[in-house]
Amino acid sequence: MIILNLIVFIALLFVLAKLYKGNDNLGLTVFIGLILGLIYGGVLQLIYPQSVISDTLSWVKLVGSGYVSLLKMIVMPLVFVSILSAITRLNQTRALGKISISVLSSLLITTGIAALIGIAMVYVFDLSAAGLVAGERELAAQTKVASRVDSVSNLAIPDILLSFIPTNPFEALTGAKSTSIISTVIFSAFLGVATLSLNKENSELGQRLIQGIDTLNQLVMRLVRLVIRLTPYGVFALMIKVAASSQWSDIISLGNFIVASYVAIGLMFVVHGIILLVFKVNPVQYYKQVLPTLSFAFSSRSSAATLPLNIETQTSKLGNNETIANFSATFGATIGQNGCAGIYPAMLAVMVAPTVGVDPFSVTYIATLILVVVISSFGIAGVGGGATFAAIVVLSALDLPLELVGLLISIEPLIDMARTALNVNGAMVAGTVSDKILDV
Repeated sequence: MIILNLIVFIALLFVLAKLYKGNDNLGLTVFIGLILGLIYGGVLQLIYPQSVISDTLSWVKLVGSGYVSLLKMIVMPLVFVSILSAITRLNQTRALGKISISVLSSLLITTGIAALIGIAMVYVFDLSAAGLVAGERELAAQTKVASRVDSVSNLAIPDILLSFIPTNPFEALTGAKSTSIISTVIFSAFLGVATLSLNKENSELGQRLIQGIDTLNQLVMRLVRLVIRLTPYGVFALMIKVAASSQWSDIISLGNFIVASYVAIGLMFVVHGIILLVFKVNPVQYYKQVLPTLSFAFSSRSSAATLPLNIETQTSKLGNNETIANFSATFGATIGQNGCAGIYPAMLAVMVAPTVGVDPFSVTYIATLILVVVISSFGIAGVGGGATFAAIVVLSALDLPLELVGLLISIEPLIDMARTALNVNGAMVAGTVSDKILDV
C-alpha cells in the first residue's frame, strides 16, 4: 500500500511540474498544489489506518519538510546580506529611523486591531473556557505548557528588548534563538551604517565595500529564486500531511472556537485591505500578487520560513523599496504578528477571565488586554508554536490560569495555518504602507 501511495504522490508531483512548465505561473501552480494536497491527504485518511498513513507521510515529508529546510537554510544569509545591501544604498542614515518607526507602528497598530477583533469574536460566538474537557493529548500538552511558563512568565519588557541586542552576532547568524532574526537585523544595520560612514571618509575603499556587498546580495537573491521555484511542490506535500493527520473529532468538538478564529482572521484580512485602500493600493490586485506567499505561509506555519518569499514578493511584485521590504519582513517575523500575537492570545484571555471572576468585556479589562497584547507581541518566535508563547506571556501578565493553552493544543495546527498567513500579510501590508508614506 505504501508503495502505491508513493507512486501516486510522485505522479502528482510530475503533474504539478508539467503544469508549472506549461503556464510558468507560480501563484496558480501553488494554489493547484494546495488543492491537490488537501484532496490526496483527505483520501489517505479516509481509506487507510493510521499506521499506513504515518509510513506514507514519512516519505512525503522528504519533499515538504525538505522544502521548509531549504527556506530556513537561506533565511539568515538573506536577512544579513539584504539588510546590509539595502542600507548601503541609502543616501542618509537617518532614513533608517523613519523606516523602523513606520514599519513598527504599522505592525503594532494592526496587532492592536487584531486583538480587538479577537475579543469581539469571543462575544459574538459566546465562547467560554468553562466545560472544556481535557483528553490525553491535551493533558500532555498542559504539562508541556507548564514547563514553559517559568521561562516566560517573569520576563519584563526591558528584558525582552535587551534580548534583541546581539552579544554574539555569529551566534545570531546561526538562528539559535527566537530573537536571532531581529538580532541579525540590528547587527546588519550597524554594519551598514559603518560602511556608509567609511564611504564618507574614504570613498574609494567605501565603494569597493559597497560593490562587494551588492555582488554578494545578487548571489544570495539568485539562490532565493532557485528555492522559491520549488514552492508548488513543497506546498503540495505539506498540505498532504495536514489533511491526512488532522483529527476530525477534535475539529468537530471544538468547532465553535475554530469558526470564531477563522472569522476573526478573515475580518483582519479585510482590515488589511481597507488600510491598503486608504493608501491608494488596490486590495484585489494586491491579494492576487501575494497569494503564493500566503499559500506557503498557510501550509508551512512558519513566518520565518516564509521570509524569503515575503521579501521577494514585496520587491518584485509589489514594487516596495528594498530596504523597507527587508525591514518589514524581518520585523514582521517576530514582532507584532496579527494572528499569533494578536487574535489568539486576546481570545484566550477573554475566554479564561470569567473563570476567575473577571468581567472580560469591561472597558478597563479590554483596554488593559489590548495594551498587554501589543507590548507582548515583541519577540514572538516566527515558527509554529509562537502563538503558544504569546498566549503564555499575555495570560501570565494578566495573572490568568494557563490551562486553556494546553486544552486547545489538539486544534492548534489547523488554526495556526491561517494565523501564520495573517502574520505574513501583516508584514507585507506594513511594508507596502511604509513604502507609500516614506520617500526613501
